[in-house]
This record gives sequence, C-alpha cells and structure tokens, in this order.
Amino acid sequence: MIPIDEEELVRIIENASPWVVNISVSMVQDAYMNAAPVQGMGSGIIVDEAGYILTNNHIVENTDGMVVSMFDGTRLDGTLVGNDPMSDVAVVKVSGKKKLPVAKLGDSDTVKVGHTAIAIGNPFGFMLRGPTVTIGVISALNRTIQAEKGVYENLFQTDAHINPGNSGGPLLNSKGEVIGMNSANIPFAQGIGFSIPINSAMAIARELIEHGKVIRPWLGILGIGLNKEIASYYNLSAEEGVLITRSFENSPAWAEGITSGDVILKVDGKAVKDMTELAGYVRKKKIGDVITLSVRRGNLQGDVKVRLAEIPTSK
Repeated sequence: MIPIDEEELVRIIENASPWVVNISVSMVQDAYMNAAPVQGMGSGIIVDEAGYILTNNHIVENTDGMVVSMFDGTRLDGTLVGNDPMSDVAVVKVSGKKKLPVAKLGDSDTVKVGHTAIAIGNPFGFMLRGPTVTIGVISALNRTIQAEKGVYENLFQTDAHINPGNSGGPLLNSKGEVIGMNSANIPFAQGIGFSIPINSAMAIARELIEHGKVIRPWLGILGIGLNKEIASYYNLSAEEGVLITRSFENSPAWAEGITSGDVILKVDGKAVKDMTELAGYVRKKKIGDVITLSVRRGNLQGDVKVRLAEIPTSK
C-alpha cells in the first residue's frame, strides 16, 4: 500500500528530478556486503548552487574525474572535492552551468519509524532520462552495518527497495524533503535498504568542502566491553566498562598514562559498556575538547582528564 496520495507523490518526484543526478565513473568498488552500483554508475544530490553534489564514497573513491548527467540531458565534468570512507560520504563539484537546481533538505533528527520513505535515483543518466523511484516507510533507526571499509553507524533502515544505481540518491519524506542519502542495499536482506541521515551526511560534506577531509577527534585506544566471564578470566575487579587492549603510543590516552589492562568505567560521568559506545561519545566531541575518564587499575580507581587530538592519517 502506498502511504501517500498518488498525485502528491507525482508532484514530489517531478520537483526532485532536476536535482537528482547521475554520476558516471570509470571504476567503482563494492561497499555494503559486496552490493555495488551498476558498473560506473551511481546517483547524487545537488546541495549547493555552486555545483556541490553529495554522493556515496564507494561510487567515486577510485577516480579523480567523472561525468555528471542531469535530468535535462546536460552533461558536466565533475571533480572529487573530498571523500570519507568511514561514513561512505563524498562530495563532487561541477562547473559550467549557472543556477543549478538545489535539493530541499529536511531534518533527519525528526524522522520516526513509520514515516514515509521515497527513494529516488538517476542510475542511467543521459541514456534513459528520468529517475527511478521506490516507496515505503522508515522501518528502523540507528542501524549499524559492518562493511569491508569499516562500520557504518546511525543508518535509517527502509523497506523502500534501493536499486544499486540509486546509491547516492536521496531518501525523501512526504513533504519532498531530503532526509537521507541512500546507500547500496544488502543483496540477501530481502529488499531492506539503508540510508545515511542527511544531517550527518551534510555535516561531513561541509568538512570535506572546507578541509578536503573529515577532521575527527582521537582518544587513541582499542578495547572490548567487559562482562563477568571476561572479568573472571583476567581476574579483574570490575565487571562492566571497557577493558583497554591497546593504548597507541603518543596518543592522548597514552600521554596521560592510560595503558593496556586499564578499565574505563565512565566518560564524563556517564557509564560506558563497550568500545562502540565510548567511540561514539568521542566522535561527538571536537579537537581540543577535554573529557574525563573514570579509570580502574587493579583495586585503584580515579579520574583522568584527556585532551582529544586529531586522528592521525596513519598509525
């Protein structure tokens, strides 16, 4: 059952079509569980009149040049402004055409399970003008996907089937606003699709436009979540928290004396149960922010203040 009036759906698609583009490159790689777009084809969203286009990293990461095809058949050369494999977000820029149509962005923080989800893409560009569309609802929030290049977090899950060539295109709400950027669906998941919330995608895009990369804060540790079995095996006095398995040399944690075998119980007074939770908290901070870690070493416990640094490009 279509969760929106047909005439309204047609209007939304017609309004969106001019700013949903096709991106053609000479080489692409798989992203989510080997689900790749059609060879050399993907979609993108025009987010700025200056020619900035939001798309997936896995579509454009292996090329410096590409052709961007618009709804009216116009073909423009595109260049890669910046890409972020950790989030699967990239920004492409085109020039040579004035007054580009721009997407209307929504607020992905307000999205709830059950809201309408309209997935649009332009997988064939100038060959077959016009978008491809699927429609459904938001079926889950805050999904985490383990992929070859990392862990993608805080994704929308939708039952609107996301065709491979639609990866990089928008996920719209019932108002025609962009609430997410679609990523290639998992082929064995019976039509489940995933979309990066637009607030997150645009925050990364702004950093790519300004710096050419995403600047992330770094604590400099690896660890595992504790439970009774792990605590008993290592004869630890704490049964909850993050057991540090490695403290990188010259990292912020290392500089404050935090080392392997220590257990982080809390960050800024909030209990943490696993590394994912701790890493998620750190990612929300800025370079130079100071966080307070409650650390246990044997039977001793105390607070350690750590100033976050920029994550190094290689370790």
